[in-house]
Amino acid sequence: QLQLVESGGDLVQPGGSLRLSCAASGFTLDYYAIGWFRQAPGKEREGVSCISRSGGSTKYADSVKGRFTISRDNANKTVFLQMDSLKPEDTAVYYCAADRRYTLPCSTEPRVYGYWGQGTQVTVSS
Repeated sequence: QLQLVESGGDLVQPGGSLRLSCAASGFTLDYYAIGWFRQAPGKEREGVSCISRSGGSTKYADSVKGRFTISRDNANKTVFLQMDSLKPEDTAVYYCAADRRYTLPCSTEPRVYGYWGQGTQVTVSS
C-alpha cells in the first residue's frame, strides 16, 4: 500500500529554519514526482514546491523562492523540504504528495496528485 508520511513540523521563531521530511513506503519513489503543499486555516491548499522523478527539475512558488529548497533521496525513499528565513505567513499544515505521471516540469497543482500524506504542522511565531 502506497503511503507518505511527513515529519519535521514544529513551532519556530521568525527567521528560523525547519527541515521537513516525506517518507515513502509501499512503492518505488523513483517513478513519482513529489510535491509539497500547504494549507493555512481558512485558505485553500497551495503548491509550495515540486521535484521531478530524478531530482533534476524543481519548481517553487514565488512566495518561497530563495528561502525553501526541495531535494530527494530515492535510495532512502525520502523527499525533503528545507525551509529557511521562515515568516509568520508560512504557518500552515504542510503535505507531501506523489504524482505518477511522467511530465516535465513537475506540477504544483494539487489536483494532479493522487497520493497524499497526513500533513505536519509548521507554526512560525515569536
